[in-house]
Amino acid sequence: MQGDTRQRAPSTTFTRSQLPSQRVQVPQSDAIALRIPETQTQPPIADPRPSQTPAEHVITSPTPTALPPSEPIPQAFWDPERPTFKPYLIEPEPSALPSRVPVDLISSVPPPATSDTVRVALLLPLSGLHGQLGQAMLNAAQLALFDFADSRFELLLHDTHGTAEGAMTAAALAIGDGAAVVLGPLLSGSVQAVSPLARAAHVPVIGFSNDRSVAGQDVYTMGFLPRAQVERVVTYAYSRGITRFAALVPDNVYGSTTVSVLEETTTRLGAIVTRVKYYDPSAQDFADTVRVLANYDERRQALLDQRKDLEERDDELAKQALKRLEKLQTIGELTFEALLLPDGGKRLLSVAALLPFYDIDPNKVRMLGTGQWDGSELKAEPALIGGWYAAPPPAARGEFEKKFRNTYGEQPPRLVTLAYDAIALAAVLARNESGPDFSAAAITNPNGFWGRDGIFRFVPTGVAERGLAIMQLGPKSSRVLSPAPEAFQTALSN
Repeated sequence: MQGDTRQRAPSTTFTRSQLPSQRVQVPQSDAIALRIPETQTQPPIADPRPSQTPAEHVITSPTPTALPPSEPIPQAFWDPERPTFKPYLIEPEPSALPSRVPVDLISSVPPPATSDTVRVALLLPLSGLHGQLGQAMLNAAQLALFDFADSRFELLLHDTHGTAEGAMTAAALAIGDGAAVVLGPLLSGSVQAVSPLARAAHVPVIGFSNDRSVAGQDVYTMGFLPRAQVERVVTYAYSRGITRFAALVPDNVYGSTTVSVLEETTTRLGAIVTRVKYYDPSAQDFADTVRVLANYDERRQALLDQRKDLEERDDELAKQALKRLEKLQTIGELTFEALLLPDGGKRLLSVAALLPFYDIDPNKVRMLGTGQWDGSELKAEPALIGGWYAAPPPAARGEFEKKFRNTYGEQPPRLVTLAYDAIALAAVLARNESGPDFSAAAITNPNGFWGRDGIFRFVPTGVAERGLAIMQLGPKSSRVLSPAPEAFQTALSN
């Protein structure tokens, strides 16, 4: 039988050796890796190193930066009653932080693994539609390597090109190269595509999707699930005396999911959902939908009818009543005390701006949101100020964002913490005292893990359960109304 002649997808092997000291441009026809000579000083810092090629193709940096050798994770990380790691506790010196890895490097087949080598595959869309996000996630992954990996840890990086086919090819090559666990890919279709191959090879997958339908049977998803966020914010609102809810959501799977959770949660609590309206997520104008949600025409007509009646009476009391009605758009109470707006970004801004126009008064109706509100652009919309939303606790992420900006000179996209936490998790499981352990029992540790977005753990069905805070949107910054838990108090659910 002849050897395998298939063309390998672009990949890079990172280890705890040294970082490239500068960006290296490589002809696309050559398969070249970077190797930096080993030096030693002190502890849990690792950096990326693309895999090695034959000696004549190895580029060696003349001025390597010394890096610390491995040491055990502090005992505090292994408290059996607490989540097992806190990525934000280890802060390398700025001079030791990673530089941007040149994605245009195409590496050769990774060198043979030793008996101590622990290989972990990272599948990201480094090119294609989501290439910018993929690069940012790679940068976050490098920070996690510095914080947690030891010298045995090898990260096999593969570009999925943002497609299911690219993800399948990347997973096949990574598993063939001895990956013990696959981190990624990003999109649900890609996670679904790699799952059969990974299951056949008995290699667990920890994807970055928030689609719970692709999880299960050794496939886990780290994405932020809308279910948990809606449950958290609705339960908090109910605890503050709100019993009548409405929802204004995009007409897609995400929107219908949030409505289902809203209805389930209010039923469980003894509250009610009085009104639900869907809007076309591709529309440019949402006025008609908001108008109907507000029952604006009926309430407006009720105001006009009352004014007419008072004008016909023409007495002093009628004149005083007319004066009180001068500044009103409508009369009559809305049927809800809180409005769930689970969307985000520019679309939410467009929708929210219409609420006061159709007399849904933010001073009388509490606006509720999800983690999609966790962005600075929403602070410009007065109708949302004071609204409550469920999101990961901000403290740990704030430290991460500062380090990311200092290292890479840019603000990290919201999802990059998934890559950081996945690498941290893999590195911790690889450093288990009895040897690397990526079993279902280890991954679904009921105590969970600390991450840049607070505590999380995987339930048996493969989805991530998270500890969420309740935030209140302010004109300059959000504040914590109800802190996220620091430990899981209940047994694992499904």
